[in-house]
Amino acid sequence: MASQNNGSALIVGALLVAASVLGSSYFLSRSIDRAAEGLRRVAVEFEGAAGAGGRVAGNPSDGAGRAEPERRYEVEIGQSPVKGAATAPITIVEWSDFQCPFCARVGPTLTQVAKEYGDKVKLVFKHMPLPMHSNAPAAHAAAEAAHRQGKFWEMHDRIFAAPDQLNAEQFLTYAKELGLDLEQFKLDSASAEVQARIAADAEQAASVGVTGTPAFFINGRFLSGAQPFESFKRMIDEELRKDS
Repeated sequence: MASQNNGSALIVGALLVAASVLGSSYFLSRSIDRAAEGLRRVAVEFEGAAGAGGRVAGNPSDGAGRAEPERRYEVEIGQSPVKGAATAPITIVEWSDFQCPFCARVGPTLTQVAKEYGDKVKLVFKHMPLPMHSNAPAAHAAAEAAHRQGKFWEMHDRIFAAPDQLNAEQFLTYAKELGLDLEQFKLDSASAEVQARIAADAEQAASVGVTGTPAFFINGRFLSGAQPFESFKRMIDEELRKDS
């Protein structure tokens, strides 16, 4: 009987050990899965922070490759919105997406650049709504419609100030606040001409190797992402020294 009891005890003990091992393995597996997911998220955040911008997978459609910081590009301004003195020796062309958090993040830096350099710098805005941002096209259409009534930058600032309110009703509210002709604003926002204007900016971006937002060209020299003020300052000062 004692031998039978000992055997039963051994079996029960073995089962408990097995259950413990299996349980530990399960929780270890779950822990590893959670850790892997955490590392994946960190990697995504790191990639975003390193490039400080939203990116489109792949190369530009014309095969030009990504823009190179060492080159100086000819970037046509055309009818794009411009802020700053027309005679400014420094031209900063920005490709931006109204739904891109990195584009919003760089806004205060650009304001600091304007305050620091005054009439020495002008800013040019180019449209580039990225495919993953479903609300961006309507925001860009609203901004371009406002541009046709001389209120682009005012609309630009309102849209970036409320990134969670990118909808037609809100854009119409902004248009009212800005004193725009509302009927014309609605017509322009939905017009093929405005859509073509936005598409033309995106095509121009591809032609100079822009693959994400925000992207800048400072007197034709490429600067990628939501860089700190010091990065803008270094390039602007270099350009000013060349002109002096």
